[in-house]
Amino acid sequence: MSRPHERGGPVPTYRGPVAPEDLGWTLTHEHLFVLSPELDRDYPHPEWDADAAVERAVAGLEDLWDLGVRTVVDLTVPGLGRDVDLVARVASRVRVNLVASTGWYADEVLPPYFRTHGPDRLVGGPDPLVEMFRRDVTEGIGDSGVRAGMLKVVTDTPGFTPDVERVMQAAATVHRETGVPVTTHSNPHRRNGLDQAAYLVERGVAPDHVVIGHSGDAEDLDYLLALLDTGVTLGMDRFGMAHTGSDETRLDMVVELLARGHADQMVLSHDAAYFSRVTPPSWRRDHTPEWTHDHLSRRVLPALLERGARREDVDQMMVHNAARLLAPAPVEVAV
Repeated sequence: MSRPHERGGPVPTYRGPVAPEDLGWTLTHEHLFVLSPELDRDYPHPEWDADAAVERAVAGLEDLWDLGVRTVVDLTVPGLGRDVDLVARVASRVRVNLVASTGWYADEVLPPYFRTHGPDRLVGGPDPLVEMFRRDVTEGIGDSGVRAGMLKVVTDTPGFTPDVERVMQAAATVHRETGVPVTTHSNPHRRNGLDQAAYLVERGVAPDHVVIGHSGDAEDLDYLLALLDTGVTLGMDRFGMAHTGSDETRLDMVVELLARGHADQMVLSHDAAYFSRVTPPSWRRDHTPEWTHDHLSRRVLPALLERGARREDVDQMMVHNAARLLAPAPVEVAV
């Protein structure tokens, strides 16, 4: 026999579990440091200084606290240079809750190790992706003791390649076991959030614990309405990211969806970083000066209110939806 767990368990953070109702104002799709370990070791980036980056992140997160932000989800997973020890240095000095993530950032192929390990493969054994994701969620990442509170998957221009599908399947498996939510990197111009939603829901992922990331880049209202019909949440999460879209268009889309009554299916964020090797600080200063973790608080949310958004809708998107998403979904347990 089996019975479902109750919904609403604590959310793991770098400082330990936090009740969902205590998460407060939450940025659900951010990064602290996006790195590349092999490049960083042998070909260090001229703008990277770990100590300076930690200080920059500490100052930035303390500023966010003063602006009312209480929780930040760091979606830096393997494939983007996740460094839990480095982030822990920041977490120990700030008041904001930091939530770690697991998954694998691969939009086409995985590293060669995964081609030989797993069921029916050369070396065999259990699927290492499932083993890694499960351990990160239930025990902690490495020897840090920090448990992941979010699973992240990616599909983009290459589509559902065999390796991408393998990551998606592993995330679905671990979600069913643990209730931890799943967030995605999608390409709305290819409308592939619909494929992501269908794949995950068909494999038992609770739709109200799925975020289709980067939906804010969409300019097709019908596409977003079709996504909402699946029960998932839209990640309107690239405010300030000028090279992927206009904030004016993002604001127009959020206002329209609010007017249609969809405040309970959107979360807002930036996808920003205090350092990223992909788009380093000097490039960002020249090309995306508003792509910062405080952009929503200082500019976007006041603009939404000026356009007619209600304060309760803003609180729904920034507080209540995040609490619902991050609280583990019910899972079946043997009795």
